Amino acid sequence: MVEMELNKIVIDEKRHDQLIVLKEKGGSRVLPIVIGLNEASAIKLKISGFNPPRPLTHDLIYTMLKDLNAGIEKIVIDKLEESTFHAKIFIKTGSGEMKVVDARPSDSVALAVRSHAPVFVEEDIIRQFEVFDKDKQ
Repeated sequence: MVEMELNKIVIDEKRHDQLIVLKEKGGSRVLPIVIGLNEASAIKLKISGFNPPRPLTHDLIYTMLKDLNAGIEKIVIDKLEESTFHAKIFIKTGSGEMKVVDARPSDSVALAVRSHAPVFVEEDIIRQFEVFDKDKQ
């Protein structure tokens, strides 16, 4: 697995898509992932330091986990199928048990920025994307 960090959020006016761009920590490889407007907004708001008067969905989930003495240990983007990325959220419960929850990468990253959890991507996905990206050039 390769540790990545959120590098930027890109709004593509022509395609009306939002992208998060993950960059290899200590490296140069990048992985753009198309996400929805709500998730892009949730990530942007948190990064900008905006605190809404009422909790948004990702804030609510983060607070619920925290109040249950659970925490997000890491995010793993573990699959790329038919141009769709899949992720897992690793949650450590108050009793120390590890739970793994299937999630979209966008929701996973939105939670990771709130909990300061590391984001990992399987090496095979980066390689698949590099091949896919070279085919587009």
